[in-house]
Amino acid sequence: TGGLITAVIGILIMPWKLLANADIYITWLLSYSALLGPIAGILIADYYIVRKRILELPELYREEGLFRGINGKTLFVLLLAILPNLPGFLSKTTSIEGIPEVFGTMFDFAWFIGFGVAFLLYAIWKPTKTISTENG
Repeated sequence: TGGLITAVIGILIMPWKLLANADIYITWLLSYSALLGPIAGILIADYYIVRKRILELPELYREEGLFRGINGKTLFVLLLAILPNLPGFLSKTTSIEGIPEVFGTMFDFAWFIGFGVAFLLYAIWKPTKTISTENG
């Protein structure tokens, strides 16, 4: 089932259109990096700053372990780290006028900006509790 879902999604995103024009492909890569940079910043800040390179490996696999559920602060940091790249994304992918060119230039460095913002925010505003994903 998972293979069929992946195949349908692969067809729906029309990857041949991404490769038809180099600018479209580069914009897609930059857009993807605008999401991956903040994720990398959070992961590295968590491991090196928050947890000081000490990871409770068994807790990763326990249902009621430290890492269960969803951490609201972490999701908020992720959204805040994506936001600086949003105007550049809009300027590159839409015909919206009035967006300063500086945002387009910033978007060219989306991974680094997202990484830096996420790393700093996560290191300063350390997560505390998780929201359980269980019902009840």
